Amino acid sequence: MEQLVGTGVALITPFKEDFSVDTDALVRIVEYCIDGSVDYLVVLGTTGESVTLTKTEKQLVIDTVIAANAGRLPLVLGVGGNNTMAIIDELQTLDLDAFNAILSVSPYYNKPTQEGIYQHFRAISAASPIPIILYNVPGRTGSNMSPETTLRLANDFANIVAIKEASGDMDQIAEIIGRKPSSFHVISGDDSTALPTVLSGGSGVISVLGQGLPIELSTMIRLGLAGEVDAAQKLQSDIKEGMSLIFEEGNPAGIKAIFELLGLSRATVRLPLVEATAHLKQKIETFVKPFVKVHS
Repeated sequence: MEQLVGTGVALITPFKEDFSVDTDALVRIVEYCIDGSVDYLVVLGTTGESVTLTKTEKQLVIDTVIAANAGRLPLVLGVGGNNTMAIIDELQTLDLDAFNAILSVSPYYNKPTQEGIYQHFRAISAASPIPIILYNVPGRTGSNMSPETTLRLANDFANIVAIKEASGDMDQIAEIIGRKPSSFHVISGDDSTALPTVLSGGSGVISVLGQGLPIELSTMIRLGLAGEVDAAQKLQSDIKEGMSLIFEEGNPAGIKAIFELLGLSRATVRLPLVEATAHLKQKIETFVKPFVKVHS
């Protein structure tokens, strides 16, 4: 897990005009992130619109990222859902040799009890051949994984090594950090709480904005981890507006608008998501221009 300290980015899945997967654009984005000094790549997370991809398309995305990365950065694969048995079946068939860990979201829609969440991850722990990063994102799942459940899992299963905590609740995050085993990592799942999490003892962030502004985001996190608080907070202030803008009309519509401005991919998303409006794209362009060259 020491390889997964710092800035990870939750890669988008770029689409062509006909909504097919744009592998050329995906290669460009991987290179852009590596050139921007991010620490690791997360494949097929929520930002990658994984729920709208077929099994064949998911494998295409995996193969494309592995080939483009060429072993340069650690890789994390999103493997989660609300059907425990289906996840176990997937773990038994996937080739995970290229990945350092899986990222598995707390079950959504079903709204299980805390005991149900615990038993879900207990089953995944028994099935997974590689380390597991828990993912708590109540805004999407409809239920919060409590600190008690997180800590119970962290203490009970050696291959559950971290949590991507996207509750947005710094009290909850601080409680986990204060009571966790020393080897367990707390990773921010929100760009807006990334620096506060690091300064509270967390290990970094899995970022959305970080793939659009990789230099700025990864530098901010490195400064925070090094205890250079003033410099880190200055960078956070500079890019804070973007953290809000990219979620204004849903994720990943906002970050895809940035990639369109950068000339790396189209802003196309799959239904039920829709592309960012012209108004939002204009606001994003105004924000991005001081940091990077945009393509008109």
